[in-house]
Amino acid sequence: MTRDGGEEEAADDGAGESVPPSHPSLADRRPSLAERRGEDFSVYPASEDSALLAGAVTEDLVDADPGRVLDVGTGSGYVGARLAEATGAWVVGSDVNPEACRQARDRDLDAVRGDLVTPFRSGAFDVVVCNPPYLPAQDGVEWDDWFEVAVTGGETGREVVQRLLADLGRVLAPGGAAYLLVSTATGVDAVVEGALDRGFSVVALVDASFPGETLTVLKLVR
Repeated sequence: MTRDGGEEEAADDGAGESVPPSHPSLADRRPSLAERRGEDFSVYPASEDSALLAGAVTEDLVDADPGRVLDVGTGSGYVGARLAEATGAWVVGSDVNPEACRQARDRDLDAVRGDLVTPFRSGAFDVVVCNPPYLPAQDGVEWDDWFEVAVTGGETGREVVQRLLADLGRVLAPGGAAYLLVSTATGVDAVVEGALDRGFSVVALVDASFPGETLTVLKLVR
């Protein structure tokens, strides 16, 4: 989510039983988001947003040598695998979910278990891509299971992307670029403002409308 491209080993590779961060008492927890939706999986599956991000980044890099690519919050590894196949780039995925790291490795990606970009050294990647958790929590942050970790971005929906932006410039090599998928449910303008405050230039590559939201892929460069 080896590692001769500059990234440091994560402390835990996911062996053994694991629970999400801030996991409540299992004795009296409420039904998880996945349970309430009638879904039975612990890793966010490739969906319309995944395809939108992978397609936009692939098209933008079609005539470039992407170098070293980091897929933050890789989930099933779909986006990273698409980029590796289409561009020939070396892609590593990162995820806090040990099962996501396993699934990414099943797609022939190197995967490091860790929080966002924290496991990696400065200037390690030429390209960073991320489909962050962006759904606002309905009644506060509920990280009852790994699926909720994958989709819930806190009360505003921007808490995870704000943490990413705070450290993103550190891991990008000079001349590098980052690609973020954001939603109107999160507040695209607020995300853009946060990126500008961190010294990035921002351009919207593509928009796509879905029931209840519009998704946008942003490209960030310094």
